[in-house]
Amino acid sequence: MGVNREQPSAIRVEVGELVLDGFHVDPEGVSAAFERELTRLVERHGVPLATDGPLTLDALSGLPPLPAGLSARRLGQELARAVHEGLSGHGEVTR
Repeated sequence: MGVNREQPSAIRVEVGELVLDGFHVDPEGVSAAFERELTRLVERHGVPLATDGPLTLDALSGLPPLPAGLSARRLGQELARAVHEGLSGHGEVTR
């Protein structure tokens, strides 16, 4: 008896807007770090909320606050982790 866990041929996560109130960092640096880290997390862990097929979310909320003194790279990484947590079923989802 075998288990066939097919991986989807493509996973697309589109983030329309990241609001960075209270942060004084390079937005392009944050965006680049965010994209790299979210890609890494999705490749490693998938998108648990989408295990039953394609999923569209309007918003993720209830995610943890982040300290304002982070570098652009670290802020991007932490944002990606928070978003992936939301895509893993943590936080509040608006569909």
